[in-house]
Amino acid sequence: MSTWEVRISNSRRVPYFYNPETHESRWEAPSELSQEQIRALPGARQYLLGEGEGGRPAQVRASHLLVKHRGSRRPSSWKEANITRSKEDAISLLKGYAAEINSSPEKFAQLAGTHSDCSSHANGGDLGMFGPGQMQKPFEEATYGLKVGEISDVVETDSGVHLILRTA
Repeated sequence: MSTWEVRISNSRRVPYFYNPETHESRWEAPSELSQEQIRALPGARQYLLGEGEGGRPAQVRASHLLVKHRGSRRPSSWKEANITRSKEDAISLLKGYAAEINSSPEKFAQLAGTHSDCSSHANGGDLGMFGPGQMQKPFEEATYGLKVGEISDVVETDSGVHLILRTA
């Protein structure tokens, strides 16, 4: 039987199966492997079972609604070439969106699609899977601190202010 391992795709940031002997890769588990064999593969504990360092998941998935302000790292977006609002105004806008969302993932995606200053607006704010070190520290810490389905309070980063919905 050939040897398989679990790796993370650089482009999609999701686990995939790779056979170093044949150089074959696939998204779905090889059909010849049982669930027990899959769990025993190198990388399976970290990437498939979500067991990272310190009991934290190796990866999480989140959506966000970003509102930039004039102090943001890049004060422009897909909908506004030159953002001039103050940080206080950005926070106020975000709090208004939070009240409108009222814990509804569907409403979150709708508002992120319309109002987020991030290109992820095209996907309802979905950022896909990510692990430690891939996002700015305040964003990462807030996301890992949420339970699946929870929405954060206002989170400030160099990019602007965010609401974060943890989705996995």
